[in-house]
Amino acid sequence: MKRSITLIITVMLLSFVSSVVMAEKDRNIQPTEIKFSSQLPPDGNLLLGVYENGFYGSFGDSIDENSNNGLTHAIKASEYEAKTMTTQLITAPVGSGFNQILLVGLGTKDASITDIEWQNIGGNALQKAVELFKQVPSIALDVDPKVAANIAFGAKLGSYYFDKYYTDTKRHKHQQKINFVASKNKAANKYYSSELNPVANGIWHTRNMSNEPANVIYPESFVKQWSQHLKGLDNIKIRVFDENDMLKNNMGAIYGVGRGSKRPPRLMVVEYMGGNKGEAPVALVGKGITFDTGGISIKGSNNMWNMKFDMSGAASTMGTVFALASRNAKVNVIGVAALAENMPGANAQRPGDVVKTMSGKTIQIRSTDAEGRLVLADGIHYADVTYNPALLIDLATLTGSVGRALGKDYAGLFTRHDDLVSNFISMGKQTGEEVWQLPLNDNHFKAIENNVADVMNSGPDAPGASAGAAFIGAFVREDTPWVHLDIAGVAWNDKATPSKASPGSTGFGVRLLNGYIKEYYEK
Repeated sequence: MKRSITLIITVMLLSFVSSVVMAEKDRNIQPTEIKFSSQLPPDGNLLLGVYENGFYGSFGDSIDENSNNGLTHAIKASEYEAKTMTTQLITAPVGSGFNQILLVGLGTKDASITDIEWQNIGGNALQKAVELFKQVPSIALDVDPKVAANIAFGAKLGSYYFDKYYTDTKRHKHQQKINFVASKNKAANKYYSSELNPVANGIWHTRNMSNEPANVIYPESFVKQWSQHLKGLDNIKIRVFDENDMLKNNMGAIYGVGRGSKRPPRLMVVEYMGGNKGEAPVALVGKGITFDTGGISIKGSNNMWNMKFDMSGAASTMGTVFALASRNAKVNVIGVAALAENMPGANAQRPGDVVKTMSGKTIQIRSTDAEGRLVLADGIHYADVTYNPALLIDLATLTGSVGRALGKDYAGLFTRHDDLVSNFISMGKQTGEEVWQLPLNDNHFKAIENNVADVMNSGPDAPGASAGAAFIGAFVREDTPWVHLDIAGVAWNDKATPSKASPGSTGFGVRLLNGYIKEYYEK
């Protein structure tokens, strides 16, 4: 009888867990779908792109004609100037067939406006529409196809709201679909679908991954979710190192960080070989601390909740690989996510411990809260010696000092190869993900030398961000072109921007690296 009762309870519990999992799956935030069409909707509300000096384009002209110049009168009455990054809500004129029209300023026709500026116009307009209508109506644009595609791209990014866990549906702002009415809709859709939508989806998945709480995303579930996202894409191979593999390969640094958690560390390696066979790849390595308590060197409780964002580098690494593979980029790229949860468990490593790395170098642990550079020590060395990359880039929320130096405006860029800097700065401006070079010199490398082991992970007499960069660089061969991006100040932001409405992850790095690789490495 007891066995029967136990069996019934077990089945009930399994059924309950299964239903919870299914419900959670159903509530996952899927990327907003963008559609292009050629015809204005018959009625309802509308967003309409208008230029300064009363130029409305074909869609505006049609509305004006049907309303006996009512649109012209309404805009004049509102004194709307149609400057970029501005909107104006008007009551639709009688005869137009619409209720309300949100005018979207496009500036002076034929003015020189960059892609990122068009994207910001799209994101800004979308967020205003959500505020006014909740459900975004069609957006009509009589513009160049590439401009329409960039506005749509910005609108998709700007439509991102992480409202998954709101039980009150009135708080939901996520848009499932957005319809763009474009004068050259087929050309706009072609450019958007082939070049921009894959990047938008990569950013979307990156943000979702980073915004999830640490009880949802941990090393194993990170691997599982990204494997699912990458499933079905051409030229993709995935290898995952578990803790036993790490021990076999002398990866004592990443293994040591993960020792204190019940959730074991993982090293996820994704190969995307879309370029020529045998061609040296670009290697991307991301810090993936899915939650950081500081370990035995435990952090203060203030703001510890946001340590779920400490895996943002790994998320952006995989988001970039996803974007490249989704648009069939003609390039070889390796993505490495160095994943661990840093917890103060009974088996956690201690300050003063010495660990051996895959490179053979030893590290004295001065602080268990300087853990990101430890997981990268093994991850970046593995990428370097295994793939002999043409370029090696790591992304990490590594130091608070970089945020204090550069704020929310720039990621810190460090390198031994100064010839790489100007192109990264230029691409940062083009994509809206800006970087600023900070110093890295021989003194920083000397500062991390240790009297017990080869190097120490904390405590050198050197600027924190530069010392962190030097530590990572110590595990990269000197002749390998290498760039370290410290994204601690820019990986998440509580403030809304045109390309991100929801507080939380920015997905920083996907646009920058996609653009850089496209410009300098694709054939």
